[in-house]
Amino acid sequence: RLYQNIFASHFGQLAIIFLWTSGNLFHVAWQGNFESWIQDPLHVRPIAHAIWDPHFGQPALEAFTRGGAAIGPVNIAYSGVYQWWYTIGLRTNGDLYTGALFLLFISAIFLIAGWLHLQPKWKPSVSWFKNAESRLNHHLSGLFGVSSLAWTGHLVHVAIPGSRGEYVRWNNLLDVLPYPQGLGPLFMGQWNLYAQNPDSSSHLFGTSQGAGTAILTLLGGFHPQTQSLWLTDIAHHHLAIAFLFLVAGHMYRTNFGIGHSIKDLLEAHIPPGGRLGRGHKGLYDTINNSLHFQLGLALASLGVITSLVAQHMYSLPAYAFIAQDFTTQAALYTHHQYIAGFIMTGAFAHGAIFFIRDYNPEQNEDNVLARMLDHKEAIISHLSWASLFLGFHTLGLYVHNDVMLAFGTPEKQILIEPIFAQWIQSAHGKTSYGFDILLSSTNSPAFNAGRSIWLPGWLNAINENSNSLFLTIGPGDFLVHHAIALGLHTTTLILVKGALDARGSKLMPDKKDFGYSFPCDGPGRGGTCDISAWDA
Repeated sequence: RLYQNIFASHFGQLAIIFLWTSGNLFHVAWQGNFESWIQDPLHVRPIAHAIWDPHFGQPALEAFTRGGAAIGPVNIAYSGVYQWWYTIGLRTNGDLYTGALFLLFISAIFLIAGWLHLQPKWKPSVSWFKNAESRLNHHLSGLFGVSSLAWTGHLVHVAIPGSRGEYVRWNNLLDVLPYPQGLGPLFMGQWNLYAQNPDSSSHLFGTSQGAGTAILTLLGGFHPQTQSLWLTDIAHHHLAIAFLFLVAGHMYRTNFGIGHSIKDLLEAHIPPGGRLGRGHKGLYDTINNSLHFQLGLALASLGVITSLVAQHMYSLPAYAFIAQDFTTQAALYTHHQYIAGFIMTGAFAHGAIFFIRDYNPEQNEDNVLARMLDHKEAIISHLSWASLFLGFHTLGLYVHNDVMLAFGTPEKQILIEPIFAQWIQSAHGKTSYGFDILLSSTNSPAFNAGRSIWLPGWLNAINENSNSLFLTIGPGDFLVHHAIALGLHTTTLILVKGALDARGSKLMPDKKDFGYSFPCDGPGRGGTCDISAWDA
C-alpha cells in the first residue's frame, strides 16, 4: 500500500506543478506586459502580476505603479520567464493563454491518473516497483531521451524560425520548412549541411536581418545582441543528449535476456587488491528494499544538479537578453542555490532514517556502506578540521586587511590573488591575466586545433566584458570563495555527522536501541545529547 500511495501522490505533485506553471502564464497574459516587453527587452520592465491590495496607502500605490503599468500597482518579474518564453518562440498574449490552458489540461489529466492508480484494478504490484532495470530503461529513454528529442523538435520548428522573424504555429507548422532542403541532408548522410550558413554576428534576434538557415551548429560563444547562447547550438546540444539517453535506455536487461543486470554490475564492483573490501556487494538489495535510501540518492543527485543550474544560468545564459538583466541573474542564482541547499539537507535526512530503519549490517558486511560507517570518525574529524582551517584563515585574513584599512595603513594589508582560478580561466582562453597558457596562447596546439570550429565565438565571448562568462576575479573573490567554502564544509559536516552517527556515536555506540527522540542519558555518560539527525 505504501508504494502504491507514494506512486499515486507523485501524480498529484505533478498536477500541482503544472497548475502552478499554468498560473504563471495566465497571470502574465492577463496582467503583464509581454507584448510591449518584446518590442524593447532591455528597457521595458517585465510585469509579473498585479497587486490586489497594496497596504500602506498612497505612497505604496505610487511605489508599485511602475514600468508604465496601466493596471495600477504591480510586481516586476525577476524570474526570467519573459526571457525564456521569448527565446522559445512565444510572441503574443494569445500564445501565453494557449500555454496556460494546455498546462491546465495536463494538470487535470495527472489528477485523474493519480485517482486511477488508487483503484484496485490499476494498482501496480510491489514487484513492479522493485523492477529497477525496467524503470531505468523507461526513465532514461522515455523521460530524458524522448523529451530531449521533442524539445529539439520544438527548438528547430518553432523557436529558431521565431528568432528569425518567422511566426510558426499549428496552422502553418507543416508549411514552414525549418531548413530549406528539409529532411534531404538527413537521408543523404550530408548532416554537415544543417550547420552551414548560421546566423551572422549582426543578426537581430526576432527578425530576419542577418539571419542564416542553419539549424544544428557548433558555433560556441554567444549571440552578440542577446548575449545568450546560440539557439542553433542549444538545439544541437539537445539532439546529442537525446541520442545518448535513447541509447542508454536500452542498456539494461529486461525481457530479452540481453543487456546489463544492475545486480550483476554491482556484485562485480569489487576493487582489485582487496584493500577496499567487498566493494558494492549487497548494495542492490539494500537500495532496492529501502525507500529512504532511494529517496536519499535521488535528492542528492537533484541537489547537485540544482546547484549546477544556479552556476550555469549566469555563466552560460541560454535565454535572450537575460544576461543584461542583473537583478534577475542574481535572483535566479540565489534561488537555485537555496533550493539546492534544501534538497541536499533532505538527502542526508533520509540517509539517516535509512541507517536507523533499513540498514542491515549482515547484508552489507565489509562493503562500501559498512566501511563508511567503520571509519566515520576519520571522515567527521577531517571535515571538522577543514571547516576550522577555512574559518580561521578566511576570517583572519579579512579582519586583518579590514583593520589595516580602517587605521589608515592600507600598505600593511596581506595581498592575495586567486592565481589557481586565474590560471584555469586563462587555460580556457581568458587573456587579461597574461598567463599565455593553452587556449590563451595563440601558439598552443589546442588553440590551433579549435580555430576553425567553435573557438572564435568562445574566445570572443570569454574576453568580452559585457557578459557574465568567466568574470574577471581578484582578491575579493578569493575571500568570498573561501567564505562560501567554509559555509559549505560546515553544513556538510553537520549533515554527514548527523547521518553517520544516526545508529550510534563513539561515546554512545548503542544509541539505536534507545528509540526515536531519546533526548539524553544524563551527565554521567558524556556525549548522548542531540548527536545525530535522528534526535528530536
